[in-house]
Amino acid sequence: MRVSREQVAENRRRILEAAGRLFRERGFGAVTVAEVMKAAGLTHGGFYGYFGSKDELIAAALEDLVVAPVPKPVTLEAYADRYLTPEHMADCAGGCPVAALGTDAGRQSPQARAAMTEGLRLQIARLGEGAGGERNATARQAAIGSWAAMVGAMILARMSDDPALAQQVLQETRAFIGQRVGDEPGEI
Repeated sequence: MRVSREQVAENRRRILEAAGRLFRERGFGAVTVAEVMKAAGLTHGGFYGYFGSKDELIAAALEDLVVAPVPKPVTLEAYADRYLTPEHMADCAGGCPVAALGTDAGRQSPQARAAMTEGLRLQIARLGEGAGGERNATARQAAIGSWAAMVGAMILARMSDDPALAQQVLQETRAFIGQRVGDEPGEI
């Protein structure tokens, strides 16, 4: 039976969504192709009609995750307020792919690393706009420093088995960013 182009595109989207969710939840090594296909509602045998290997799937899933549109923050502080929350900390599978997979992605294929690098560039540009313009050197510095602090804080909070310490890491990082970045776009 022949599958329409629309159905092929829909199946690929489902595979990428399932892979992105599972990879963020459990890591690349702990997820099998069969689990991804089952989560997508497809048969394991159909995988190779969409991807040549698990490495190719990882790269495609990362590309899909990191270029996904995100609401633009008005300021870096507004973004930090949304990012550094207990809800985001608890939602590994649906949260930030960089905080969930960043260190592991560095050990993946060149294509996976390229996808993460492109996502990094996009995020710096987005956050730079919220800090007064991505071409402004001070805004770019604020964007890079704030993003690194947010991702690091999320990683540290998630790894802690002490809920009070995890919450403190999120709150203190939020306060740290707030001390360095003003409320108005461009005010640093």
